[in-house]
Amino acid sequence: MTDGKGLQLESLGKRYGNIVAVRDLTFDVRPGEVFGFVGSNGAGKTTTMRIVLGVLLADSGRVLWDGKPITFETRRRIGYMPEERGLYPKMRVGEQLRYLAQLHGSTEGDAVSATNRWLDRFGLANRVGDEVQKLSHGNQQRVQLAAALVFDPLLLVLDEPFAGLDPEAVDGMSDVLHERAATGTPVVFSSHQLDLVERLCDRVAIIQHGRLVALGTIDDLRGKGPVQLWVDATAARPGWASSVQGVRVVSTDGTRVLLELDPATDDQSVLQAAIATGPVREFRRNVPSLLDIFRHVMTEGAVAATA
Repeated sequence: MTDGKGLQLESLGKRYGNIVAVRDLTFDVRPGEVFGFVGSNGAGKTTTMRIVLGVLLADSGRVLWDGKPITFETRRRIGYMPEERGLYPKMRVGEQLRYLAQLHGSTEGDAVSATNRWLDRFGLANRVGDEVQKLSHGNQQRVQLAAALVFDPLLLVLDEPFAGLDPEAVDGMSDVLHERAATGTPVVFSSHQLDLVERLCDRVAIIQHGRLVALGTIDDLRGKGPVQLWVDATAARPGWASSVQGVRVVSTDGTRVLLELDPATDDQSVLQAAIATGPVREFRRNVPSLLDIFRHVMTEGAVAATA
Protein backbone atom coordinates (compact mmCIF):
# COMPACT_ATOMS: atom_id res chain seq x y z
CA MET A 1 0.00 0.00 0.00
CA THR A 2 1.06 3.63 -0.54
CA ASP A 3 1.22 5.45 2.82
CA GLY A 4 -1.00 8.49 2.91
CA LYS A 5 -1.38 8.85 -0.86
CA GLY A 6 -4.37 8.55 -3.12
CA LEU A 7 -7.27 6.15 -2.58
CA GLN A 8 -6.98 3.08 -0.36
CA LEU A 9 -9.50 0.30 0.18
CA GLU A 10 -8.85 -1.82 3.23
CA SER A 11 -10.59 -5.17 3.77
CA LEU A 12 -13.92 -4.03 2.31
CA GLY A 13 -16.82 -6.40 2.76
CA LYS A 14 -20.43 -6.15 1.59
CA ARG A 15 -23.21 -8.71 1.46
CA TYR A 16 -26.86 -8.73 0.45
CA GLY A 17 -28.52 -11.41 2.55
CA ASN A 18 -26.74 -14.64 1.72
CA ILE A 19 -24.94 -13.15 -1.28
CA VAL A 20 -21.41 -11.87 -0.68
CA ALA A 21 -20.90 -8.98 -3.13
CA VAL A 22 -17.47 -7.84 -1.88
CA ARG A 23 -15.14 -10.01 0.16
CA ASP A 24 -12.12 -8.64 2.10
CA LEU A 25 -11.14 -6.34 -0.80
CA THR A 26 -7.87 -4.42 -0.43
CA PHE A 27 -6.02 -2.32 -3.01
CA ASP A 28 -4.89 1.26 -3.61
CA VAL A 29 -5.07 3.71 -6.51
CA ARG A 30 -2.05 5.98 -6.47
CA PRO A 31 -1.76 9.65 -7.45
CA GLY A 32 -1.23 10.02 -11.19
CA GLU A 33 -2.16 6.40 -11.88
CA VAL A 34 -4.63 5.04 -14.40
CA PHE A 35 -5.99 1.93 -12.69
CA GLY A 36 -8.09 -0.76 -14.35
CA PHE A 37 -10.73 -2.57 -12.30
CA VAL A 38 -12.01 -5.63 -14.15
CA GLY A 39 -14.12 -8.70 -13.55
CA SER A 40 -17.10 -10.58 -14.93
CA ASN A 41 -20.65 -9.27 -14.62
CA GLY A 42 -21.69 -9.47 -10.98
CA ALA A 43 -18.10 -9.66 -9.71
CA GLY A 44 -18.59 -6.69 -7.37
CA LYS A 45 -17.06 -3.81 -9.34
CA THR A 46 -20.03 -1.43 -9.23
CA THR A 47 -20.74 -2.27 -5.57
CA THR A 48 -17.13 -1.38 -4.74
CA MET A 49 -17.36 1.90 -6.62
CA ARG A 50 -20.58 2.81 -4.83
CA ILE A 51 -18.93 2.14 -1.46
CA VAL A 52 -16.08 4.47 -2.45
CA LEU A 53 -18.62 7.13 -3.41
CA GLY A 54 -20.59 6.69 -0.18
CA VAL A 55 -23.74 5.58 -1.98
CA LEU A 56 -23.46 2.23 -0.18
CA LEU A 57 -22.09 1.48 3.28
CA ALA A 58 -19.58 -1.33 3.64
CA ASP A 59 -20.35 -4.04 6.18
CA SER A 60 -16.67 -4.19 7.06
CA GLY A 61 -13.40 -2.50 6.18
CA ARG A 62 -12.86 1.13 5.29
CA VAL A 63 -12.10 3.59 2.49
CA LEU A 64 -9.20 6.01 2.98
CA TRP A 65 -8.10 9.13 1.14
CA ASP A 66 -4.49 10.19 1.68
CA GLY A 67 -4.27 7.78 4.59
CA LYS A 68 -7.32 9.08 6.47
CA PRO A 69 -10.96 7.90 6.48
CA ILE A 70 -12.67 9.43 3.49
CA THR A 71 -15.03 12.32 4.30
CA PHE A 72 -18.11 13.81 2.71
CA GLU A 73 -16.07 16.77 1.51
CA THR A 74 -13.62 14.49 -0.27
CA ARG A 75 -16.41 12.43 -1.80
CA ARG A 76 -17.96 15.66 -3.03
CA ARG A 77 -14.80 16.13 -5.12
CA ILE A 78 -14.93 12.68 -6.76
CA GLY A 79 -15.75 12.73 -10.46
CA TYR A 80 -18.03 9.76 -11.14
CA MET A 81 -19.20 8.45 -14.48
CA PRO A 82 -21.81 5.69 -14.03
CA GLU A 83 -22.38 2.93 -16.57
CA GLU A 84 -26.04 3.93 -16.88
CA ARG A 85 -26.86 7.50 -17.78
CA GLY A 86 -26.64 9.77 -14.74
CA LEU A 87 -27.78 12.93 -16.52
CA TYR A 88 -31.16 14.63 -16.67
CA PRO A 89 -32.31 13.86 -20.24
CA LYS A 90 -34.53 16.92 -20.69
CA MET A 91 -32.08 19.39 -19.17
CA ARG A 92 -29.93 21.44 -21.53
CA VAL A 93 -26.28 20.44 -21.79
CA GLY A 94 -24.64 23.67 -20.63
CA GLU A 95 -27.19 24.33 -17.90
CA GLN A 96 -26.70 20.82 -16.54
CA LEU A 97 -22.91 20.98 -16.45
CA ARG A 98 -22.96 24.36 -14.71
CA TYR A 99 -25.44 23.03 -12.17
CA LEU A 100 -23.37 19.91 -11.45
CA ALA A 101 -20.16 21.91 -11.13
CA GLN A 102 -21.75 24.18 -8.52
CA LEU A 103 -23.27 21.17 -6.75
CA HIS A 104 -19.72 19.87 -6.32
CA GLY A 105 -18.47 23.17 -4.87
CA SER A 106 -17.48 25.35 -7.84
CA THR A 107 -18.31 29.05 -7.91
CA GLU A 108 -20.72 30.24 -10.60
CA GLY A 109 -17.88 31.84 -12.56
CA ASP A 110 -15.69 28.73 -12.38
CA ALA A 111 -18.66 26.56 -13.39
CA VAL A 112 -19.33 28.65 -16.50
CA SER A 113 -15.65 28.71 -17.48
CA ALA A 114 -15.17 24.97 -16.96
CA THR A 115 -18.37 24.11 -18.81
CA ASN A 116 -17.30 26.09 -21.85
CA ARG A 117 -13.80 24.65 -21.73
CA TRP A 118 -14.90 21.00 -21.59
CA LEU A 119 -17.64 21.36 -24.18
CA ASP A 120 -15.11 22.95 -26.51
CA ARG A 121 -12.63 20.15 -25.77
CA PHE A 122 -15.21 17.49 -26.65
CA GLY A 123 -16.39 19.28 -29.78
CA LEU A 124 -19.81 20.07 -28.27
CA ALA A 125 -19.66 23.85 -27.96
CA ASN A 126 -22.47 24.17 -30.54
CA ARG A 127 -24.70 21.79 -28.52
CA VAL A 128 -24.62 23.80 -25.29
CA GLY A 129 -28.33 24.67 -25.57
CA ASP A 130 -29.54 21.21 -26.64
CA GLU A 131 -31.33 18.77 -24.39
CA VAL A 132 -29.13 15.81 -23.45
CA GLN A 133 -31.69 13.33 -24.80
CA LYS A 134 -31.31 14.85 -28.29
CA LEU A 135 -27.61 13.94 -28.46
CA SER A 136 -26.19 10.76 -29.96
CA HIS A 137 -25.00 8.00 -27.64
CA GLY A 138 -21.37 9.01 -28.15
CA ASN A 139 -22.04 12.66 -27.44
CA GLN A 140 -24.01 11.77 -24.32
CA GLN A 141 -20.95 9.81 -23.19
CA ARG A 142 -18.81 12.90 -23.77
CA VAL A 143 -21.19 15.05 -21.72
CA GLN A 144 -21.21 12.40 -18.99
CA LEU A 145 -17.40 12.55 -18.82
CA ALA A 146 -17.51 16.36 -18.86
CA ALA A 147 -19.86 16.18 -15.86
CA ALA A 148 -17.22 14.17 -13.99
CA LEU A 149 -14.48 16.68 -14.89
CA VAL A 150 -16.19 20.05 -14.73
CA PHE A 151 -15.42 20.71 -11.04
CA ASP A 152 -11.71 19.71 -11.18
CA PRO A 153 -12.07 16.41 -9.25
CA LEU A 154 -9.57 14.97 -6.80
CA LEU A 155 -10.32 11.45 -8.06
CA LEU A 156 -12.00 10.02 -11.15
CA VAL A 157 -14.13 6.86 -10.85
CA LEU A 158 -15.52 5.69 -14.20
CA ASP A 159 -17.79 2.70 -14.79
CA GLU A 160 -17.61 1.42 -18.40
CA PRO A 161 -16.67 4.83 -19.84
CA PHE A 162 -15.88 3.51 -23.33
CA ALA A 163 -19.07 1.52 -23.90
CA GLY A 164 -20.49 2.13 -27.36
CA LEU A 165 -17.89 4.69 -28.44
CA ASP A 166 -16.31 4.76 -31.88
CA PRO A 167 -12.48 4.56 -32.15
CA GLU A 168 -12.07 8.32 -32.52
CA ALA A 169 -14.12 8.97 -29.38
CA VAL A 170 -12.18 6.27 -27.49
CA ASP A 171 -8.89 7.96 -28.41
CA GLY A 172 -10.18 11.36 -27.32
CA MET A 173 -11.42 10.06 -23.99
CA SER A 174 -8.18 8.14 -23.44
CA ASP A 175 -6.17 11.32 -23.96
CA VAL A 176 -8.26 13.13 -21.36
CA LEU A 177 -7.78 10.38 -18.77
CA HIS A 178 -4.02 10.40 -19.24
CA GLU A 179 -3.92 14.19 -19.05
CA ARG A 180 -5.81 14.09 -15.76
CA ALA A 181 -3.49 11.41 -14.42
CA ALA A 182 -0.51 13.55 -15.43
CA THR A 183 -1.75 16.25 -13.04
CA GLY A 184 -1.63 13.73 -10.17
CA THR A 185 -5.30 12.75 -10.21
CA PRO A 186 -5.89 9.03 -9.56
CA VAL A 187 -8.10 7.54 -12.28
CA VAL A 188 -9.87 4.21 -11.76
CA PHE A 189 -12.17 2.73 -14.37
CA SER A 190 -13.91 -0.57 -14.99
CA SER A 191 -14.37 -1.96 -18.46
CA HIS A 192 -15.09 -5.20 -20.28
CA GLN A 193 -12.97 -3.92 -23.17
CA LEU A 194 -9.79 -5.55 -21.92
CA ASP A 195 -7.72 -4.42 -24.90
CA LEU A 196 -8.33 -0.82 -23.80
CA VAL A 197 -7.54 -1.62 -20.17
CA GLU A 198 -4.28 -3.23 -21.29
CA ARG A 199 -3.37 -0.21 -23.42
CA LEU A 200 -4.30 2.53 -20.96
CA CYS A 201 -3.68 1.29 -17.43
CA ASP A 202 -0.60 1.43 -15.25
CA ARG A 203 -1.95 -1.34 -13.02
CA VAL A 204 -4.94 -3.67 -13.05
CA ALA A 205 -7.02 -5.35 -10.36
CA ILE A 206 -9.08 -8.41 -11.28
CA ILE A 207 -11.91 -9.50 -8.99
CA GLN A 208 -14.03 -12.62 -8.99
CA HIS A 209 -17.09 -13.11 -6.78
CA GLY A 210 -16.11 -9.96 -4.88
CA ARG A 211 -12.60 -11.21 -4.11
CA LEU A 212 -9.32 -9.82 -5.43
CA VAL A 213 -7.65 -12.55 -7.50
CA ALA A 214 -4.90 -10.59 -9.29
CA LEU A 215 -3.24 -7.19 -8.95
CA GLY A 216 -0.27 -5.58 -10.69
CA THR A 217 1.06 -4.19 -13.94
CA ILE A 218 0.37 -6.16 -17.10
CA ASP A 219 3.99 -7.37 -17.06
CA ASP A 220 3.60 -8.42 -13.42
CA LEU A 221 0.48 -10.42 -14.25
CA ARG A 222 2.12 -11.99 -17.29
CA GLY A 223 5.02 -13.14 -15.13
CA LYS A 224 2.68 -14.99 -12.76
CA GLY A 225 1.10 -17.10 -15.49
CA PRO A 226 2.40 -20.29 -17.07
CA VAL A 227 5.11 -20.18 -19.75
CA GLN A 228 3.69 -20.71 -23.23
CA LEU A 229 5.64 -21.31 -26.44
CA TRP A 230 4.76 -21.07 -30.09
CA VAL A 231 6.58 -23.83 -31.98
CA ASP A 232 6.46 -24.49 -35.71
CA ALA A 233 8.21 -27.76 -36.54
CA THR A 234 7.30 -27.96 -40.21
CA ALA A 235 8.25 -31.61 -40.83
CA ALA A 236 6.88 -33.02 -37.58
CA ARG A 237 4.07 -35.53 -37.61
CA PRO A 238 0.71 -34.26 -36.32
CA GLY A 239 0.43 -34.57 -32.56
CA TRP A 240 4.19 -34.76 -31.99
CA ALA A 241 4.06 -32.27 -29.12
CA SER A 242 1.63 -34.38 -27.10
CA SER A 243 4.41 -36.86 -26.41
CA VAL A 244 6.81 -34.23 -25.03
CA GLN A 245 7.04 -34.56 -21.28
CA GLY A 246 5.92 -31.58 -19.18
CA VAL A 247 3.94 -29.73 -21.85
CA ARG A 248 0.30 -29.34 -22.78
CA VAL A 249 -0.96 -28.47 -26.25
CA VAL A 250 -3.15 -25.37 -25.95
CA SER A 251 -3.99 -24.87 -29.61
CA THR A 252 -2.90 -25.86 -33.12
CA ASP A 253 -2.68 -23.67 -36.23
CA GLY A 254 -1.49 -25.76 -39.16
CA THR A 255 2.02 -26.93 -38.26
CA ARG A 256 2.24 -24.33 -35.46
CA VAL A 257 1.38 -25.39 -31.93
CA LEU A 258 0.96 -23.33 -28.77
CA LEU A 259 2.41 -25.24 -25.84
CA GLU A 260 2.03 -24.60 -22.12
CA LEU A 261 4.92 -25.73 -19.96
CA ASP A 262 4.74 -27.22 -16.49
CA PRO A 263 6.67 -25.10 -13.96
CA ALA A 264 9.58 -27.58 -13.84
CA THR A 265 9.89 -27.94 -17.62
CA ASP A 266 12.89 -26.30 -19.33
CA ASP A 267 12.05 -24.64 -22.64
CA GLN A 268 15.34 -25.92 -24.06
CA SER A 269 14.12 -29.49 -23.70
CA VAL A 270 11.09 -28.53 -25.78
CA LEU A 271 13.37 -26.97 -28.40
CA GLN A 272 15.47 -30.14 -28.56
CA ALA A 273 12.34 -32.25 -29.01
CA ALA A 274 11.18 -29.97 -31.82
CA ILE A 275 14.57 -30.01 -33.58
CA ALA A 276 14.55 -33.80 -33.42
CA THR A 277 11.55 -33.78 -35.79
CA GLY A 278 13.32 -31.70 -38.46
CA PRO A 279 13.42 -27.97 -39.33
CA VAL A 280 12.00 -25.53 -36.77
CA ARG A 281 10.72 -22.36 -38.36
CA GLU A 282 9.41 -20.69 -35.19
CA PHE A 283 10.23 -21.02 -31.51
CA ARG A 284 9.18 -18.12 -29.28
CA ARG A 285 7.42 -17.30 -26.07
CA ASN A 286 3.79 -16.35 -26.31
CA VAL A 287 3.09 -12.93 -24.80
CA PRO A 288 -0.39 -13.24 -23.28
CA SER A 289 -2.87 -10.41 -23.63
CA LEU A 290 -4.88 -9.14 -20.67
CA LEU A 291 -7.75 -11.24 -22.03
CA ASP A 292 -5.54 -14.35 -21.84
CA ILE A 293 -4.48 -13.40 -18.30
CA PHE A 294 -8.10 -12.78 -17.32
CA ARG A 295 -9.23 -16.18 -18.59
CA HIS A 296 -6.36 -17.92 -16.80
CA VAL A 297 -7.07 -16.11 -13.51
CA MET A 298 -10.79 -16.82 -13.75
CA THR A 299 -10.14 -20.51 -14.35
CA GLU A 300 -7.71 -20.71 -11.43
CA GLY A 301 -10.18 -18.90 -9.21
CA ALA A 302 -13.01 -21.24 -10.17
CA VAL A 303 -10.84 -24.27 -9.41
CA ALA A 304 -9.79 -22.82 -6.05
CA ALA A 305 -13.41 -22.09 -5.13
CA THR A 306 -14.42 -25.73 -5.67
CA ALA A 307 -11.36 -27.23 -3.97
